[in-house]
Amino acid sequence: MTNKNRLFKITTAAVMMALTCVLTMAVRIPTPTKGYINLGDCAVLLGAWLLGPVWGGVAGGIGSAFADLFSGYPVYIPGTLIIKTIMALIVALIPRIFKKCENNHFRAGLIIALVIAESFMVAGYCFYEAVVIGIGFLPALAGVSGNIIQGIFGAVGSYFLIEILARTDIIKIYDTEDNEKSQIK
Repeated sequence: MTNKNRLFKITTAAVMMALTCVLTMAVRIPTPTKGYINLGDCAVLLGAWLLGPVWGGVAGGIGSAFADLFSGYPVYIPGTLIIKTIMALIVALIPRIFKKCENNHFRAGLIIALVIAESFMVAGYCFYEAVVIGIGFLPALAGVSGNIIQGIFGAVGSYFLIEILARTDIIKIYDTEDNEKSQIK
């Protein structure tokens, strides 16, 4: 990766990190487990698609963790950092596998990745609240419905953003030898 590409990736990751934080904090609907439904997943998943696994994971994980810090939810910071980073990795890597198929099933891979990533988020927060925060599994299950709603909005919202961006020239900016991005065909 050239220095110019590296600087571009770092600055784009910083912008996606900030966007993730802002979207997470902009709409916060509290859940019974003292968590909240938000729109940050749209930015986490979009950043993963644009930037790839490393920079997308950094932007999504840290941006979401900052939102927890600034919103007064410090107990969620470690879980959020891990969960959102893994979500970004899923969305950055699974579509690449499908892209390599004979008929370039990138769109199918993206949809599957979005569903897996959001399912991981729901299960991850349930586990984190039950075990790490220590509220137990039964009370943690109360937050599952809110996380499912957040997951649906995150997956659908990011899918439409990716579809729109894939039809513009902006994606050509991210096409580099070290980052196999593909327009959705």
